[in-house]
Amino acid sequence: MAPNNLPPIFNPTQNDIEMLLAAQCHLGSKNLQVHMEPYLWKTRPDGINVINIGKTWEKIVLAARIIAAIDNPADICVISARPYGQRAVLKFAAHTGAVAIAGRFTPGNFTNYITRSFKEPRLIIVTDPRTDAQAIKEASYVNIPVIALCDTDSPTEYVDVAIPTNNKGRHAIGLVWWMLAREVLRLRGTLANRETEWDVMTDLYFYRDPEAEENKDSAGVEEAKVPGADEVGAGPVESGFANEWEVSGATAGAFAAATTTGAGASWDADGGDWAAASGAAATETGNEGWGAATGEAPTTSQW
Repeated sequence: MAPNNLPPIFNPTQNDIEMLLAAQCHLGSKNLQVHMEPYLWKTRPDGINVINIGKTWEKIVLAARIIAAIDNPADICVISARPYGQRAVLKFAAHTGAVAIAGRFTPGNFTNYITRSFKEPRLIIVTDPRTDAQAIKEASYVNIPVIALCDTDSPTEYVDVAIPTNNKGRHAIGLVWWMLAREVLRLRGTLANRETEWDVMTDLYFYRDPEAEENKDSAGVEEAKVPGADEVGAGPVESGFANEWEVSGATAGAFAAATTTGAGASWDADGGDWAAASGAAATETGNEGWGAATGEAPTTSQW
């Protein structure tokens, strides 16, 4: 780390440095842009450029002092076209009062006053100068200062304050935005003093995959549907459900044997009885009916 040029009150704590290292904010890309060379600490043997964490903290404090100097928080516009930074800029805007543009930046937001989403901010903060190039270009047309989270290969044209950090990892982006919001609230006096811990968790600024959350919810529902030992009972669980299947199989076999052995004789006997009974009844009733019908002479009243 380079020698700290900040007043003692702005010095980072040991926990801040550990969080920056844990989120891999110091790991840049293999390419190095010439204007980002002053923020470089060293290049690893595998070609990865390592960023100086001390310079990153100094730029976070500088950016926070610039943001706190603007009277109306709504005059600050935070922008992120990258999905990893959209949740972070929305939370930053909610905590500091800024205006967030998460997702695609509509061309003409800063230059075309006929546009429905036309804005005239006094300061813009972008997550990646490469993906948010349209916003930086329009800001240069209307003289809006730009603060950007820059990696070692990020273009720095029209960027006034570059915060050197890893802007490709979800944890690094979320942590830098969280630290920037905390520093702004400290300078504004929203937090009582610098020793007071901010009650907002860092995870709130991290990107979350919607598909992973849906899969997690569906897995939880499926696990909830599986019956436990309390619902099934202790007996079948201990015996392994073997006795139940054996008993049911035995009863089924007995039923099948009974039906196969006794079915032939009973059906034959019953069939003979039914035939005899039906034949006798038919002859008796039929003969009586026909005899009565033929024995009586029809009268005029019947016809």
